[in-house]
Amino acid sequence: MADQGSTGASGAGGAALHEMHPKPTLLSDFILGSQDGIVNVLGIILGLAAAHAPRTVIIIATLAALAAESIAMGAVAYTSTLSRRRLYLSESERERREMREMPEMERAEVRGILEGWGYQGAELDDLVDRLCGNPKAMLEFMMAFELKISPVDAAAPRASAGVVGTATVLGHLVPLIPFFVLIDVLQGAVLAVILSAVALFGIGWYEAKITDGKWWRNGLQMLTIGLVGGFAGFLIGYVLHAGGFY
Repeated sequence: MADQGSTGASGAGGAALHEMHPKPTLLSDFILGSQDGIVNVLGIILGLAAAHAPRTVIIIATLAALAAESIAMGAVAYTSTLSRRRLYLSESERERREMREMPEMERAEVRGILEGWGYQGAELDDLVDRLCGNPKAMLEFMMAFELKISPVDAAAPRASAGVVGTATVLGHLVPLIPFFVLIDVLQGAVLAVILSAVALFGIGWYEAKITDGKWWRNGLQMLTIGLVGGFAGFLIGYVLHAGGFY
């Protein structure tokens, strides 16, 4: 009976080991796309509203920005993630070659890292022997703690592009929604600011929930960044309109 209980506990523990955790790259991709989308369109809307542009011009301009920005952001996410994957693959191949051709130097590097962690004596020798006796473990150890490069999955570039592109589209739509239901540009601009503020604060709150930050601080940080960007667009539109450019 005791053995069965131990087995059950091990099974439960094994299940716990497979607990799902948020992926930091997807979180950062979502924040990047949604924040960029909201701030970009809010700045355009407030700038055009300050320049007394008609509602149709605001809608056309923001939809054009949505199309261009979402494609551009998705493409940048794809190429930058692909570049990180290529860097990891090239550096891992170089590290494998050094492990074959200069094993003693690589062993010394492993020892140096472990010594920096406080290991010494017989315990240090044992850890060095164990790591250097397992090429896969040694390679991953050196990539992580010597070169400080994280592996990038083959599907990561497409996933990153999809998340950033989709989040950018959703972010663009938030401040644009009022102009599909309201004819008055001033009312639409005010409602766009309110919706954008709520969405930006929500993004900050979500980030804090996932990353163990303070929800109010992260929310206010996102909110401040977004409103500063929107105000910059308003200022440009106001100055150009006052100067007779529009």
